[in-house]
Amino acid sequence: MPTYRLDIAYDGSEFFGYAIQPDVRTVQGELQRALEPHTGGVPTHVAGRTDKGVHASDQVVSFRCEDLDTDRVLRSLNSQLRPQIAARRLVVVDDDFHARFSATGRAYRYRIRNADVHDPLAAATVWTLPGPLDVDAMNDAVGPIVGIHDFAAYCRLHAGRSTVKDVMWARWRRKGDLVDFSIGADSFCHQMVRSVVAMSSEVGRGKVTVSAALEVFRSLDRRQGWGVAPAHGLALVAVAYSFEPLPRPNWVATTS
Repeated sequence: MPTYRLDIAYDGSEFFGYAIQPDVRTVQGELQRALEPHTGGVPTHVAGRTDKGVHASDQVVSFRCEDLDTDRVLRSLNSQLRPQIAARRLVVVDDDFHARFSATGRAYRYRIRNADVHDPLAAATVWTLPGPLDVDAMNDAVGPIVGIHDFAAYCRLHAGRSTVKDVMWARWRRKGDLVDFSIGADSFCHQMVRSVVAMSSEVGRGKVTVSAALEVFRSLDRRQGWGVAPAHGLALVAVAYSFEPLPRPNWVATTS
């Protein structure tokens, strides 16, 4: 029985997160419903569960089933799942491939529109934040998180799950009113990226000093932090496996 890798993208605005939950609309629920006529309802596995309102431009799903006509299944999925979900690729992979457990890295993007007035055409995917925002200070604040650290201060804790993560890069960039954050790591704990963004925004607005943010990070105490940034500005943009590097934006230096 072959193993399949399915690459998808989705607008998370109308979903209660990725994972199936009773009585609410989720990405996994919609995907498995569309797959069932072709696979017989086999379980699927995902590279990284996303929260309610979070998007993905490059999410990876795996499952095992009898032989499929991959081109036909892709057409069927896109016909059923549009416009919020797109199935981009469906291929046979090695039998030991698992979307989650085989992954060696993941990258996220967070977008802030630093303007007094929101853009209604981008409001579903960008956090509008008015007032001065010092991007240099924000980069000073995220610099210390690069490397292997315990992110307990920035994670919603779950029993039995480690908060030690290896962050490969974390960088902010301004381009006009748009302020982008890119972060890559071996894995992420729950709400980690949105917590880092919340901290960064407080530093950027001059409400928290870089040294104070570093003290909270080192404290490993989530209660001392600044909550989480809104979900709709966040997107999973890449997942890497042992046979491919984790892509980073060309504006993020390799020494970050």
